[in-house]
Order: sequence, then C-alpha cells, then structure tokens
Amino acid sequence: MIGSYLPRKCGIATFTSDLHHAFRTQFSHGECLVVALNDLTSGYNYRSEVRFEVQASDVAAYQRAADFLNIEAVDVVCLQHEFGVYGGPAGRNILALLKDLRAPIVTTLHTVLQNPDRHQEQVMGELIRLSSRLVVMTRYTRQLLLERYAAPPEKVDLIPHGIPDTAWADPDQCKEPFGLEGKTVLLTFGLLSPGKGIENVLKALPRLVEKFPDLVYLILGATHPHLIRDQGEAYRLSLELLAEDHGVLENVIFYNRFVDLDELTEFIAAADIYITPYLNEAQAVSGTLAYAFGCGKPVISTPYWHAKELLENDRGVLIPFNDSESIVEAVIQMLDHPDRREAMARQAYDLGRQMLWSRSAELYAQSFDRARRERSRARRAAFATRPLARLQGQLPQIRLDHLKRLTDSTGIFQHAIFAVPNFEHGYCTDDNARALILTVLLRELGWDEAQLGGLRSTYLAFLFHAFNGETGHFRNFMSFERRWLEEKGSEDSHGRAVWALGVCAGGDLPASDHALAGHLFARALPAALTFTSLRAMAFSLFGIREYLVRFSGNRQVAQVQETLTERIFEHFQKVEQPDWVWCEEYLCYDNPRLAQALIGSAAQLQRPDYLEMGLRALTWLMQLQLSDSRHLRPVGSDRVFHRGQEKPHFDQQPVEAWASVSASLEAYRATSDPVWHERAKRSFEWFVGRNDLGLATYDHTTGGCRDGLHFDRLNENQGAESTLAFLLALGEMCLSRNAVTTLSEIR
Repeated sequence: MIGSYLPRKCGIATFTSDLHHAFRTQFSHGECLVVALNDLTSGYNYRSEVRFEVQASDVAAYQRAADFLNIEAVDVVCLQHEFGVYGGPAGRNILALLKDLRAPIVTTLHTVLQNPDRHQEQVMGELIRLSSRLVVMTRYTRQLLLERYAAPPEKVDLIPHGIPDTAWADPDQCKEPFGLEGKTVLLTFGLLSPGKGIENVLKALPRLVEKFPDLVYLILGATHPHLIRDQGEAYRLSLELLAEDHGVLENVIFYNRFVDLDELTEFIAAADIYITPYLNEAQAVSGTLAYAFGCGKPVISTPYWHAKELLENDRGVLIPFNDSESIVEAVIQMLDHPDRREAMARQAYDLGRQMLWSRSAELYAQSFDRARRERSRARRAAFATRPLARLQGQLPQIRLDHLKRLTDSTGIFQHAIFAVPNFEHGYCTDDNARALILTVLLRELGWDEAQLGGLRSTYLAFLFHAFNGETGHFRNFMSFERRWLEEKGSEDSHGRAVWALGVCAGGDLPASDHALAGHLFARALPAALTFTSLRAMAFSLFGIREYLVRFSGNRQVAQVQETLTERIFEHFQKVEQPDWVWCEEYLCYDNPRLAQALIGSAAQLQRPDYLEMGLRALTWLMQLQLSDSRHLRPVGSDRVFHRGQEKPHFDQQPVEAWASVSASLEAYRATSDPVWHERAKRSFEWFVGRNDLGLATYDHTTGGCRDGLHFDRLNENQGAESTLAFLLALGEMCLSRNAVTTLSEIR
C-alpha cells in the first residue's frame, strides 16, 4: 500500500491505515507492507508495517521505492491517490514510481475533478493508463471518471468508503465520559481548514442556543498540519473569535486532537446530530461523513457529491451551501421531531452494515485478484530498461529558531532584513537585556541548559561588557565591529539592564550566573535614583522586585524600590484627571509598564493605594487601547499622543502588545479577577492576527515576529525587539495555566 500513513495527520493517512488494518484482519495469512509519503524531512514514528519512506518532493526517492517494491516481489500495489499528497506539479512525482513497477497497480481515486487544470488532467490520464484497476467510492465519481476522462468501464471498481463496526448506541448513554450529560450535541470532525464551512454553523448557533439552551457544538480535530506549518493556529483562533463574537463560545467545544479510531467512535456515539457544512460541491468523498453515517448518526449536510448520494431517499438532510439560516431550520426540525431523527439514524445504521471495513477489505481483495490476472497478460518492460539504484534508508509553540539566527558569540543583533540578521546596526543593551530575561523565563518553563545552548551566558556577558565602571552607567549601542558608539546609554536601556540583572539574580540559575548578575546589579542600581524617565524607573522596579524575592533582607535595594515607586505614584496623583487617568500628559511607548510598576510593587511594599492606583490606570489605558471590534489597538508610534489630541493608530509595535500582556497578567496575579486574564489573552491575540489589519505579526515559518503594523501592511522585517516581545509575551502566557488552555489546547 502506498500513501500517507498514521501518525501523519491527514485524511489519506487515516484511510490507508484503516484499510491496512482491515485487510490484515481479514486476510491474516498474507503480508501487507506500506510505503509511506513524508511531508516532513524528519519523517514520522511509523509502525513496523511501514517498510519504506519517500520524501514527497524527491523524485529519485520514488524511483528507489519502485526498486524496493520490485526487489520485494510484491504481488500487487494499492495506491491511495490525492493530488496534494505527492510532490511536483499536480503530484506528478508519483508517476516516477508507478511507471517502473512490475506489480499490477490498483489506484483508489480519492478526488476526481470535474474541471482539472492542464497538469491535473495529464496526471489523471497517466494514472488511468498505468493502473490495472481504478477504485472509486461513489456512483457519481464513477460516472465522471467514465465520461470526463474516458476511463475504460471494465477497469473501474466501486467500493464505498469503509466504516468501523460499532454497536447501535443511544447518544444520551454515551455523553457522560465527555461531561456532556443533559446536553444536545452537534458534531463536526476532521482536520480543520478553511472550506469546511464551520463558520456557517457558528453563525447559526445564536438562534439555536436561544431555542435549545443546552445545545453544544463539538468541533473535533486538529488543525491541518500544512495550515499549522504556514499559519500556526491562526485559523482555529479565528473560529474561536467568531464564536466569541457571536456570544456562543460557551456552547462550542474545540477538541484540538487527531483522535484514533476507537476514540473517534466514542465521540460519534455521543453526538445527536452530525453536520458537514462543506463549501465545495466537488467533494468526491468524505471519510468523516461515511463514519458518522455508518455509525447511525442523523446527518445534516451541504449537497456535495458524496453527501447527495449517501443521504438520498431521506437518509439525511441536505441544505444549501453557505447558508446559516438553513442550518438553523434543519437542526430545529430534527430536534423538534425526534421520531423522524430516530428513523433517519436507524436507516443510516442499517445501510452502514454494508460499508464496514471488513466488507471493504473483501472488495479490495477481489479487485487485487482481478488486477493480478489482468497484469499477468501484459507486464511492463520498463523495469528492465533501468538499472537498480542503491536503496537509501494550536498558543504557538515556543521556538528559538529566529532568536538563535539573530544571535552570534557577541550578543543579539538589533535588526533584520526580513528574517536575515542586519549587521549594519550592530547590537544594543536593550535587546540583550530582553533576551536575558527570556532565557530565565524559559528556565521557569522547564527548559534546560542544553535547549538554551549557552544563550544566557552570551547575553549576560554582553551586559557585563556594556557596563562602564567609570560612569556607573550602561552603554547601549555597539557596532558590528564591536566598538561602543557611546560612553553612556539612555536611562531606559539602563533600566532594562537592571531589570534583566534582577531577574537573573533572583532566578533559579547556576551559582556563577547568580554571582555575576548580583554583582553587576549592585553596581548598576544606584544610577536608578538619578532617573527622570518614569519608564526607566518602572523597568528598574521589575528587576528590583525579582531580586527581592530571593534577597528580601537587602534593605538598601528595598529603599530604592520604595523611592522609585513613590515617585511614579506621585506623578499619577499629580496628573490624573477624570478623563485622563495617567501619570504623564502624553502616551508614547511601553505605556502599560507604568501602571504595572505600581501593581507589581504594591504587595512587597504593603501599599494598597499603589495597587488601587495602578489598577485604575491600567483599566483606563486598556479601555483606551480597545478597538470598536474589541481587539487590542495599541497607541501608534507615528507621534506622541498628547492629551486632548486624536490618538495615533499606527505604527503599532509588538513591544506594546507584550507590555499589555505583561501588565494584564500582573493585575490578574494581584487580584485573581478573570477580567484581567481575558485582557491578557486579547492582548496576546494581537500577535496572531486579532488586530486592525487582521494579519499575524508572528511568522510561524521562521519563529520570528514582524516589526509591526503600518496602516496598510505589515513591516516584514523581523528584528530582535519584535521577536523578543513575542517570545516574552508567549512565555508569560505559558506561565498562566488558564491562558495556555485558551490559546494552544482545547477546552
């Protein structure tokens, strides 16, 4: 058998695996090996029946697979064909394997296109020519194959999609394991991707929930791996946001897993109605529809080819494409008429007994026998003309690919041209301080030294070198040639360095790192008392707080904390007005950090007035940063936003989203109020596409983050500040257990 194969997550992999299992169960005396197609260079952890692997894009690998099968002297080759599985234009790489095989070929056509492009038509023509038998799963597909592609009718076999053999089950008796007792369950399952029409069901839910308050919509399945590779979990997030925007998020369960067959049948058994709202009529076959139907589920479906045939004669309900109102009406009709729903389910279950995998295996065996008999009369000579070649053996995950790309033995580069480090602007203390904080955060998340690969030492060494002992201040900018461009950097860069050193000194790190960070922290801290920048004071306070968690008895550091916090508090008292709850007459950058500094220091200083002021200010700011669509809209960096002026909306910077995440989580820890957790979640969503442009700044393909949003486009450069802002925001969200559940796992 040739095709993709479990544990690869795709429909063809599931089909190939199920067919293999069914065939081996029915015909235990034979041997059935698998050639698996890989879409990842690393391959998969296959079971023992996978004897050969082919990289989809490597034409030579297909030829080697043909050599392997010929050497193994297999009797018949069963190919699962879908255009997207095999490399080359329209998947034509598979032809390099088929044309060199000595064994007869039985090709299952999972897709037969009514309007193919030139490449697809050529590939289909070659598949028909090279195959001894062609298997289709519906009458419509067979007719299309004969009329559109002139396939010889005598070589086409109709074998319905197999289904598991399950006992008839009452849904209400199967809901308890999922915590769905007393609920009416609508189910859609399969790999998530656009085109499945799930959005239309979500849009229908408000009216359905109004009539049936106990109704839940279970969306079962992982996001399609190709979508994950290109976009991460942006599509799943868009569905969650759509449900939230329609006020039905509590009635939707996203189960983000690629489940095995046994678990799948348990989910199906618990469903009252199965819905396939696909948008494409030319869906030749749907395994999910076959499984749900055969298990005796009443089905509501759009009229794609497979559904029209399977659900004819009142075996299900067909609704128009892209029509939420029709979904509402169909569900109401089914739920209001349980007798009809029961009859429909019984009819589906009875017909399903003819579609069991055991029956499919028998029909495939008959097709294999016919192919062998026909092949014996006309063997190919192609194998003899070519000598044998040598055989050759959901929250995004935190990835440091781009961070490591930006880092050399000196430190992290400030800027990038797209995703390539830009040497021209060299290094800065600001970014190395942020990077150092990230490495400590990753230690909290369980990363070990091997995973960090010495990054912390690099960034700590940079800060040590940046400190000018003669002035007591940090230098900030260093050229690519490792020349300092100043003797004294900005107050903000000094504050960020103090922040990073305090985190290092207070963290669970090796003793040598503690010693160096603590020594440098002590030398750098006095300068903080000279600051005029409130942001620099706030940054310093973050480091002081972490330092005091470990060294609470250091009275000198505690006095600096008291002094800096009081200064920020006094500015709030002086400037605050009913319409401007802030500590300055303007907003510019890293704004949430000022309120966060009060909130974070309040507990250690036992000052509830600091906490109250910080929460009030942060509430005002977060409301100011909320768009009409209720997503984060940070204050733009085009100009300083002075009180009384119109707020600038662009350019929006990733560092602002991180600050909003961090400050909101600080408020959540201080109050346990879930509102703050929700604000942190919304702020993080800015990175993954919930923003004014609807575009993700996080680049899943590189692991980096784009430098911001212009009014009309993304800034495609992926510099250190942006990438670190994303990684730090993600790390902080990962430390918040509830946030991880919302963004990377399924409720």
